[in-house]
Amino acid sequence: MDRPFNKVLIPIDGSSYSMRVGEYGIRLAKAYGVKIVSLYVIDERTVNSVGHIGGKEPEKVRQNLRREGENCLHYVEELAEQEGVEFTGLIKEGKPHRVIVDIAEEEGVDLIIIGKVGQRGPRRILIGSVTERVLEATKCPVLVVRSE
Repeated sequence: MDRPFNKVLIPIDGSSYSMRVGEYGIRLAKAYGVKIVSLYVIDERTVNSVGHIGGKEPEKVRQNLRREGENCLHYVEELAEQEGVEFTGLIKEGKPHRVIVDIAEEEGVDLIIIGKVGQRGPRRILIGSVTERVLEATKCPVLVVRSE
């Protein structure tokens, strides 16, 4: 029987919720015997706005976010190793939804596993800005994991 997919992309952002999505993705990858690519995106807007508002040099903010990304990817990599899942970790910088879509194409992934961020108020009908934009822009299937 052919696999429905061979490689999945799991974007993470450092939140405990996205790390749980990573854990879910690893279990799914193990069940299907597929490879995972986990991606941490350094949001260029965050670098500039935190640097400007907090009076920090953008490069210092970028270094801190890169360190956070390395720690998060290391955690996911350890879980993947424990489960015997082939892992590739990437850190990129840019607009998160655009980087996710571009990496999915570059890496030839068959599925993106991404978290749903709950919204309140007028935005409650939206899935979450990054997730929603990925859904609109990507050519491959997307599995949205709920927070509950």
